[in-house]
Amino acid sequence: MNDTTRFIPDRLRSPLEQRIKSWETLLLAVAIAIFIVNSFMSPFFLNAWNLSDMTFNFTEKAMVAFAMALLIISGEIDLSVASIIALVSTAMGAAVQIGVGTPGLVLIGLGVGLVCGAFNGFLVTRMGLPSIVVTIGTMSLFRGISYIILGDQAFRGYPPDFAFFGQGYVFWVISFELVLFAVLALIYYVVLHRTNFGRAVYAIGNNPVAAEFSGIRVARVKFILFLLTGLMSGIAAICLTSRLGSTRPSIAFGWELEIVTMVVLGGVSILGGSGSIPGVVIAAFVMGLVTFGLGLLNVPGIVMSIVIGALLIGVIALPRLWERWRLQAAKR
Repeated sequence: MNDTTRFIPDRLRSPLEQRIKSWETLLLAVAIAIFIVNSFMSPFFLNAWNLSDMTFNFTEKAMVAFAMALLIISGEIDLSVASIIALVSTAMGAAVQIGVGTPGLVLIGLGVGLVCGAFNGFLVTRMGLPSIVVTIGTMSLFRGISYIILGDQAFRGYPPDFAFFGQGYVFWVISFELVLFAVLALIYYVVLHRTNFGRAVYAIGNNPVAAEFSGIRVARVKFILFLLTGLMSGIAAICLTSRLGSTRPSIAFGWELEIVTMVVLGGVSILGGSGSIPGVVIAAFVMGLVTFGLGLLNVPGIVMSIVIGALLIGVIALPRLWERWRLQAAKR
């Protein structure tokens, strides 16, 4: 007689049960809990304008995180996004000095972002270099160019109408950035979850060799994803530069850590092959609530960095610990 037993579920989980037990639902519960805690910790938290200001803590980073999510799902990563933002901002600042207006600044911002993304994509997809090595190199390259151009100086004098992208409001406390964030979230949701391109991204992340044999042009898809990441970095640079009203070479310094944390916290596997846009959206709000709540309590920036680093380690380690516990429980 064979003593080996297998665990066989007595019924399949319903779609409602799957949704309730999903990572996104857990993350949403965490966001609600943080919101409640913040409302008790500071009397200024529930002010409508303060809540509106809170969104500036994550909207620009989340715009990049949407494209980064697709890139990580495909099995790649881009650690140069913050440096792309710095280079884009520097290019726009240099253009302002020669009299370029707002439409030209927007085109320059988008164009430089696309060029940087194309450069990363070429090195990874055409030269066959590891994306983590390439983008660590271009992270230093792009920001180094900004430091060479600016040194310890700053570009100022942006046109008054350029300020709308980072400081304008569409309705009452609803900022232009928040509306743009919502529109981009919807676009990326449709692309990833409702199109053949999105299914190709998942297939590549799970098994690039099998995806290639099934007819998916893996290199082309990955190149497009690097282009999207560069483009979104350009859009974020436009909004951030508009909000600050000036350009320094240290702009967006350290954002790559926060963007990757936002993506992984949203349930995207760092190994590729799984993840969702709704998860990234909720993670953006969670990080925004955390940083804004700590800011209202006058917590130093270095403590916020520690919290973000701990979040990144935790969300990477937690699924593995959970899987080990589940396997051990099944064996018992």
